[in-house]
Amino acid sequence: MFKFEKAYPHEVGISSSSILKAIKNLECNEIPMHSLLIMRHGKLAFETYYAPYTENTLHRMFSITKTFTALGISLLYQEGKINLDESITTYFPEYVNNNTHPWIKETTIRNMLQMRTCHASATYKVDMDTDWVESFFTVPPTHKPGTIFHYDTSAAHVMGALIEKLSGMKMLDYLRDRALKYLDFSSDSYIVSDPFGVPIGGSGLMATPMDILKVLYVLSENGTVKCEDGVERQLFPAEFISQATSKISDTIVTGPILSEQQGYGMQIWQNEQGGFVMYGMGGQLAISLPKQDMLIMTTADTQGLAGGNQTIYKAIYECILPALDNEDCAKEAEDAAHTAYKDLFEYASTLSIKPPVIKTYTFNPSEKDYATSSINLAYKIMDNNLGFTKMRLISNPHEKKGVLTLEQEGKNVFNIPFGIDNMVESVFPVYDYNCYTGSTWLSSNVLYIRSHIVSECVGSVHFEIYIQEKDVTVFMKKIEETYFKEFNGHLYGTLISE
Repeated sequence: MFKFEKAYPHEVGISSSSILKAIKNLECNEIPMHSLLIMRHGKLAFETYYAPYTENTLHRMFSITKTFTALGISLLYQEGKINLDESITTYFPEYVNNNTHPWIKETTIRNMLQMRTCHASATYKVDMDTDWVESFFTVPPTHKPGTIFHYDTSAAHVMGALIEKLSGMKMLDYLRDRALKYLDFSSDSYIVSDPFGVPIGGSGLMATPMDILKVLYVLSENGTVKCEDGVERQLFPAEFISQATSKISDTIVTGPILSEQQGYGMQIWQNEQGGFVMYGMGGQLAISLPKQDMLIMTTADTQGLAGGNQTIYKAIYECILPALDNEDCAKEAEDAAHTAYKDLFEYASTLSIKPPVIKTYTFNPSEKDYATSSINLAYKIMDNNLGFTKMRLISNPHEKKGVLTLEQEGKNVFNIPFGIDNMVESVFPVYDYNCYTGSTWLSSNVLYIRSHIVSECVGSVHFEIYIQEKDVTVFMKKIEETYFKEFNGHLYGTLISE
């Protein structure tokens, strides 16, 4: 089995106290972390997961998937099945006709790898009910290909379709058969498909953080790895990896935050430290720091948090990197009891996604105190465009738990258990996605519930419930890319006497 050799942090020049400082920094900034893995000098120095996530939990990796798509393309290229500088239309003649725009015909596979297509954004989002692959060839282009960098996820989607078309295999199966099997990549990992059965090559990968760390390690070794049998194998073409992890495209104008303005290779970003990043929405970050001989993997959900990803980078760059090989490491190495590491280990063992936290609680003297008493309130919901007709709120502060029920007449019933100042694990109704839900009272009559989705979807659903003597006003907000649309907006209900 392919496994990394483990070491105490101080044995590879990392201060345990600096890792603990970074973790606490992220907590202070209320970043919902899911995992943190750190390697240096080829050894695994730290690995932790935030409940309910574990080392075996498959996590949606979002745009890290793009790197896997590029690796699949590299294998097709190595096998002589494609020419990177040939038009993508050569491989999809079924989508080409006399009306196909010349700029689309000029777009090469290399353009697509470098995010220099003729589209400024994902074409399938124009109409997600039509063929996602076809949209790349039919949506009017915005500019000449091979010029300006624009983040076009539909390019990766088309390349994923190309891998399956030419290999005759599922994209991840193809990668497993040619390379990932040597890394003991999770056998239950998979890529979510679009509505037409095509792998979402831009964002659909479900894998463990360790799976991604292994691939990051192979990339940092220019495509090679020493396998369990002692044989060193070139899993991916070295020249391709060298280009993919280098700066090819400028992103300073299009990148929204500093970490996305450092440049782009081929489905891989550059970073501020002179390395590269496999980057996925929401804090899925596989970071290579060659100057420090260091690899870091994080999973999280920063969606809806302005600057959330940059906060993760900042915690790593400002807490951990300055402490490399410093006097703290020397002191920790001399401490036979490994006190600093034990402090880190003990703290890390308690990590979990946290319930909502407020800095000050407000008592509203003009309203009844609902926060400290058990309640079971039912409401008739007035007409609304979200389809909800009834609501029930049960809250038991003594047991520190409750249930929110929302009904859509003749359609769905959503029973959402929640913890009060703690978290409750359950399955989000109707969608059947695992979730982790907590709440806190913002004031004596305002309850805030936040449900974290822990599944193929990574995101959250939020409820602010303002209770008065005879009625209730609810604001709902979902922070998730595709689903849970019924939880966006306001509801008003009147109390039902029971």
